[in-house]
Amino acid sequence: MLKQILSKLPRKLQKSETVDSATNDSGNNSSRLGHVFQCTNVGSAFSSKLNVVKRVSSAVFPASIAAEAVDPHLSFKDVPNPQKQNLFVSKLNYCCEVFDLNDMEKQDLKRQMLIDIVDFVTSGSAKFNETAISAVCKLCAANLFRVFPPKSRSTSSGGETEDEEPIFDPAWSHMQNVYDLLVQFVSNNSLDAKVAKKYLDHSFISRLLDLFDSDDPRERDCLKTILHRVYGKFMIHRLFIRKAISNVIYRFVFETERHNGIAELLEIFGSVITGFALPLKEEHKTFLWRVLIPLHKPKSVGIYHQQLTYCIVQFIDKDPKLASTVIRGLLRYWPLTNSQKELMFLSETEEILEMISMVEFQKIMVSLFRRIGYCLNSSHYQVAEKAHLLWNNEHIINLVAHNRQAIIPIIIPALERNTQKHWSNAVLNLTLNVKKLVLEMDEELVLACELDSKEEQSRSIAASEKRRLTWERLENAATPQPVSTNISFLVEPATCAVAG
Repeated sequence: MLKQILSKLPRKLQKSETVDSATNDSGNNSSRLGHVFQCTNVGSAFSSKLNVVKRVSSAVFPASIAAEAVDPHLSFKDVPNPQKQNLFVSKLNYCCEVFDLNDMEKQDLKRQMLIDIVDFVTSGSAKFNETAISAVCKLCAANLFRVFPPKSRSTSSGGETEDEEPIFDPAWSHMQNVYDLLVQFVSNNSLDAKVAKKYLDHSFISRLLDLFDSDDPRERDCLKTILHRVYGKFMIHRLFIRKAISNVIYRFVFETERHNGIAELLEIFGSVITGFALPLKEEHKTFLWRVLIPLHKPKSVGIYHQQLTYCIVQFIDKDPKLASTVIRGLLRYWPLTNSQKELMFLSETEEILEMISMVEFQKIMVSLFRRIGYCLNSSHYQVAEKAHLLWNNEHIINLVAHNRQAIIPIIIPALERNTQKHWSNAVLNLTLNVKKLVLEMDEELVLACELDSKEEQSRSIAASEKRRLTWERLENAATPQPVSTNISFLVEPATCAVAG
């Protein structure tokens, strides 16, 4: 038993010594192992904190794929093909830094780098994975999104006018390359819209819309192309874009009457309207009534009237029943003291009348031709001429001929006033031509209307003379009578009683 016990002791001691020796051998490294363990814990804590930071930053520009760092100053020709995508991302990240315009060396370096990026994208070699998409959006946000300085122009006009020279941004040579990149980015066929929508989100689009107020027409033209491509590619953003543009127009019409990009925004909507499905949604009709028609109100309507008319014509082409609604809106905002706006309204009215149906025309013909009658008598000869030239349109003549019983009695008095007292010989000749035209339509009705007009004129003259005589009698009655200065008083002699 003792031998068995003793035979076992060395083995146990050997095992113990082995353990102890291992412990002793590791004793010198115990602090290091503890340090490693501590660093591992710290590294885990740091990693967890880094994950939190990544989660926070991903709310703005997340990146699921980390690109290998490549020196952004290298040329695409100097790196092998597998590294070109990483170089592309490195250049994008470098260009996110904004330099002072006076630092010409850095500006030239960055400009050349942007040109290289655009050329690389144009060549079709760039792949827009999530990392590249994030970098492109960050670059554009850093270089384009800005707050415009206070307007230096007079606040009496809304944005640019036809007589004002456009203002060109001195930083355009730098921003042009960024816009070229953004155009190539949103136009790229390989761009995954499902991934890109996380970065081209509502906030990004809102900031793009803010840039439409730029004084530089070149920037607005680029923005128009970009927003149109975004609208076509990202269906999920279409409703937001329409509402955001509506809000810009609301603010322009009802608050500031100052915005430089209304024409460009309407150009975008002109192409959007052509894609509306039939029958039109109530949302689209509301946009016509609440957004497009009130755009006739501002004084600066001449800047964007061509685009506005195009949008309205597209709506009527989609749904002809909207023609009467548009005419009512025009009559609501019809200018009374601005002859240039009145000419625009007459031109737009003619375009709408060429498309209107008989049923819709009958809804608004009385109120419309009363306004046209006032235009026929306008002392501004261009307005009067334009109103007369409406009668050269065959479709309008056809509409009038079918409804002559209601329209001719409105027009004849206006024509009679022109023949009697309009100062322009050109307008007088046009009046005679229109009168001859309506005589050919219905001579009996015209003669009856002329007789009624003369009787009405006689009654008006008699009433005017009666008012004159009435006022004359009132003035005579109110005039104070002269008072004589020689007034004699009867004085009775005083009688005194004499005591006897």
